[in-house]
Amino acid sequence: MLRRRDFLAAAGASLYAGASASRTPRGFSPDNWPRQQALEQKLRATPDPARLEAYMKRMAAEPHHAGSPAGRAVAEYALGLFRKFGFDARIETFDAFLPYPADRLVELIHPVYSKLRLAEPNFAIDPDSKDKNQLPTYNAYSAPGDVTAELVYVNYGIPADYETLKKSGIDVRGKIVLARYGASWRGVKPKVAAEHGAAACLIYSDPKEDGFSKGAVYPEGPFRCDQGVQRGSVMDMSIAVGDPLTPGWASEKGARRLSMSEAKTLMPIPVLPISYGDAKPLLGALGGEFVPESWKGGLPVSYRFGPGPAKVHVRVNFDNANRPAHNVIATLRGSEYPDQWILYGNHHDAWVNGAHDPVSGAAALLETARAIGAAVRSGWRPRRTIVFALWDAEEFGLVGSTEWVEKHLPELRENAVVYFNSDSNGKGPLNGGASPSLSLFLEEVAVDLDVRRPPQWNMGPLGAGSDYVAFVHHAGIASANMGFGGEDSGGVYHSIFDSLAWYKRFSDGTFSHGKSLAAYMAVAIARMSQADLPPFSFLRLAEAFDVYWREVAALGASKNVALPAAEFTSSIARMKELAFAFERVYRLAKPSAAASRAIYQLERALQIPTGLPGRPWYKHALTAPGQYTGYGAKTLPGVREALELDKPAEAVAQSRELAAVLARFNQALSQTVSLLAG
Repeated sequence: MLRRRDFLAAAGASLYAGASASRTPRGFSPDNWPRQQALEQKLRATPDPARLEAYMKRMAAEPHHAGSPAGRAVAEYALGLFRKFGFDARIETFDAFLPYPADRLVELIHPVYSKLRLAEPNFAIDPDSKDKNQLPTYNAYSAPGDVTAELVYVNYGIPADYETLKKSGIDVRGKIVLARYGASWRGVKPKVAAEHGAAACLIYSDPKEDGFSKGAVYPEGPFRCDQGVQRGSVMDMSIAVGDPLTPGWASEKGARRLSMSEAKTLMPIPVLPISYGDAKPLLGALGGEFVPESWKGGLPVSYRFGPGPAKVHVRVNFDNANRPAHNVIATLRGSEYPDQWILYGNHHDAWVNGAHDPVSGAAALLETARAIGAAVRSGWRPRRTIVFALWDAEEFGLVGSTEWVEKHLPELRENAVVYFNSDSNGKGPLNGGASPSLSLFLEEVAVDLDVRRPPQWNMGPLGAGSDYVAFVHHAGIASANMGFGGEDSGGVYHSIFDSLAWYKRFSDGTFSHGKSLAAYMAVAIARMSQADLPPFSFLRLAEAFDVYWREVAALGASKNVALPAAEFTSSIARMKELAFAFERVYRLAKPSAAASRAIYQLERALQIPTGLPGRPWYKHALTAPGQYTGYGAKTLPGVREALELDKPAEAVAQSRELAAVLARFNQALSQTVSLLAG
């Protein structure tokens, strides 16, 4: 059997078998590479920073949250651009449950009285901070409620923090908990609070992570000011994403809908986000023991656990309305394989103006489309169909993209080759996560374009957090999430200060990184469209299964849970052999629709038909968002999380499901190798 370090070396070597004087990129023969090379030179030269700025000025000019008239206007603006670029474009609208707040109140009523502002300030230097029709600060899919109770500070509000509280003899049952942002996704905090019996949850941005401890605050600097608030959804995304009332089917007019009491992804307790300015009097009124050093934030107060003597009144209600979510879909039909689709999406809705999130990414997508359209006008035609999408209601819980996938699931499962995603884009290197079968291809494009990337670039596993979720985790479509960033200093995420003024001063003010993303995506899309066979590789996939299984097996051993180690070792060894066999036949294989389809359909074989335990909407065996990590991925989630949650019988049952997946995948990969070998 090939030793692991030899396997890794071979997998890494494949990366650099890219474009050079003597070599051609994956998927291209020496005969057709010169035409592709000329095309890519045009695509790379087309993106224009001035156009990116113009798109942002228009799309981020007004608050355009999902369901609003301004959101519809942004969709229509993009529709017009796609049509101008030469695409067959349309708006596809869904009727989704998108509640807005009707009433919000938080007040400290003991030992002193203080009514929280629950509002962000206006700054003259940023005219967008004064825009009308801003959504108030709130958490979408919170439960309504009117609660008066003692307050308890729970640090980040993750499971480990409740273990600390338990050791200190503190019970949150019937209490209001105050958690700070960080260490996990926001929806995990009220979920864990509810599991421990809390009556309500407040979430604040502590300046230690997101404010003056980092540097000058807005508008003097990029960091979150004392009354800045992070809005956001608290949908339980670990169960499913999309409209909570139509899980697994599209939320169209007349569709069957669950009652709110039946919906499993709605939060069971009231939740509100607050600023650190509003959190200060609450923390200052707490008594009890002092918290551990790691629990202390950056405010000038004595951080204590409580409960009490601080007593807080929280009231929140919602209109519980259905509203339109407008997806913009633009298609360029392929000349040779029209039923094989290359998809690229970004969302267009924002919590307020959203210059950084999402318009920086949406603008890059539009400029990518313009580059592709310009190439078509010069005489080029893609072999495979290219589909661009600007999704709506992503901020509520990936609603627009998920409803679209659920509506079109049969044809997507048959036709979708790959789904590329972007979201926010800014200063810094290229980062991303991807299905392992795409990793080598995406890195090869980055190397050939000499794109700046981290020294040890690792295309990590996909969890949740953006619109790729329904594609990879529900539909079984190989996916990637790409963008530049990591050097944007600041804390305006989901606030009214995510504006053009902030973006130009503190992020990609020259739009050079937007240009780079548009060029990178244009080349990646063109290569995937034009390749003789889809440029997938399964070397990294086999290595991922090997690494993740070793981790899970070690975890099982530590808990005295017997997993079928010999069976998995044999199956993974077979997958590695087949992955190398695929490499040997891939470059010599004769192109055909059947061979292409066999390659991209392999990702579907990684699905568990019945889904993951307790959350059957998630079907991918390799990765899923963790039940308590939110955006973060859990690998081999069925087995791993059963072990972590001390469910040994479930872990064994899930290992059998995983073994069946490996067997099906190996059989499908073997058949594909035989097909390519002719």
